[in-house]
Amino acid sequence: MQPSDVSISAIIITRNESRNLADCLRGLDWCDEIIVLDSGSTDGTQELARSLGARVVVRADWPGFGPQKNRALDCVQTTWVLSIDADERVTPKLADEIRTIIARPDAANAYSLPRLSSYCDQFMRHGGWYPDQVVRLFRRGTARFSDDIVHESLQTTGRVGEMRQDLIHISYRSLDDVLEKMNRYSTAGALKAAAKGRTASLLSAWLHSRWAFLRAYVLRLGFLDGRLGFVLACSIAHETWYRHLKLWQLTREKPRTIAPHEQSESLD
Repeated sequence: MQPSDVSISAIIITRNESRNLADCLRGLDWCDEIIVLDSGSTDGTQELARSLGARVVVRADWPGFGPQKNRALDCVQTTWVLSIDADERVTPKLADEIRTIIARPDAANAYSLPRLSSYCDQFMRHGGWYPDQVVRLFRRGTARFSDDIVHESLQTTGRVGEMRQDLIHISYRSLDDVLEKMNRYSTAGALKAAAKGRTASLLSAWLHSRWAFLRAYVLRLGFLDGRLGFVLACSIAHETWYRHLKLWQLTREKPRTIAPHEQSESLD
């Protein structure tokens, strides 16, 4: 493929994402190519992606979110790249804005998108959840993902512009999702912190969790999101509590690595 100035590929990393992937891919039909890099799905994710026109690349081992996204990036041949998760949606207005921006001769090397996330079927605009600026659109060759096993970031050179249209994030469909992801987030976060030499105690876990609730519900106006704003602030506090408890435990025991089945390609 010979890339043109406005050619663009979407990259998605997946593992057992058949529930989310169809709606995600349908919002990307304007891209020149969609690349799905799958880490061994068993729920029909690969077949679904192919049926909807995506190019599927399989890498069964799991090196972490950042390295896995770099593998997907290495498959790209177009000028522009849009990195997206399976539980995210590009609206027609956002697609139009992206196409307009990459056609500009003075376009920046990368752009951040405001992300609007849902929590138990309600979109949350407070509590620190919005606008959740994420750098996802960039020129190929100007950026790579960090090597973090979770909450990876895009490392780019040059100016980073800001887009106006929201990237929709269907993050937590139910309280069951909240509890499941809370467990995985706290484990991955504790391991990431331990790898950086950080420590925790029972007191610090308690203090951090109380501060997390106060910051989300009061300082970041989470109460304006109604009853679910309170529930969200509580879940943020609980995730913080368990993350620090697990970090405390890791400092007292031999560290372990996260098994692939404990991770998800849609934790953002």
